Amino acid sequence: MRLDRAYERMTAVAVAALHERRPERLWPMLARALADVCGGEAVVHKPDDWSESEGTIGTVPDAAAAELARLDDTGLGLLRAGYPFALHYAAGADRTPVSAQRAAGRTWPDSPTARLLGETLDVDHVLGVPLPESTAPITGCLVYRAGTDFTDDHLTMAERAQPLLTAVERQRQLLLDWRRGLGPAGAPDQRAADCGLTPRETAVLLLLTDALTADAIGRRLGISVRTVHKHVENLYRKLGTRDRVGTVLRAQRLGLVPSPGPAGAGTRSS
Repeated sequence: MRLDRAYERMTAVAVAALHERRPERLWPMLARALADVCGGEAVVHKPDDWSESEGTIGTVPDAAAAELARLDDTGLGLLRAGYPFALHYAAGADRTPVSAQRAAGRTWPDSPTARLLGETLDVDHVLGVPLPESTAPITGCLVYRAGTDFTDDHLTMAERAQPLLTAVERQRQLLLDWRRGLGPAGAPDQRAADCGLTPRETAVLLLLTDALTADAIGRRLGISVRTVHKHVENLYRKLGTRDRVGTVLRAQRLGLVPSPGPAGAGTRSS
């Protein structure tokens, strides 16, 4: 797949993901597209804090998930340890995607992790695609393939995809925090749907509630100030308001955002 076509496909999937109301579906959606455009056969995505002993590991396709489900604690520990990427990225601030073969050199094929992946997934190579802003632990995706190592084009495509992954991850975190702060599962989503709000507009509304400027909202979501203003205009129209303060008050009355006070304080991560 040519780089321009691959990027167009990844962008289209990212846009679709930003309209997905269920945060738990976002990473699987992106992971499938990332595997395709980067020449992979399976992807493990690690969206939460994780270590060798704990943390969420999501996998696509389902066949790969079934194979990894059979691993014992030792095998899962090796997978979570993320060799050789944890050591590679811990050495500095560089978050450029790299394959295990390039990061570890000749030691990779004979490593316990490579042997484990060969036995469980029948793959030989891994491509690390970290979220650019992740520090410790490093979060992101691992793309797997059999046969030859990932090419320079595959690495270029992975690097181009990083900002898209970051934008979707920021929205995922906002929507998860929003759900936790507004009661039973499904209730916030239904209220937003009843008002005709898209998930992206909901994310902008949450940041408006935090009194962020359009510039700050744009930086947080990875979008332009012009796009922020467009979302704000849509919020005004859909909620029947004319300014930010009125919009936030209206959203609070409708139960779309937490009301002021202890019950609604501190529900969103920075």
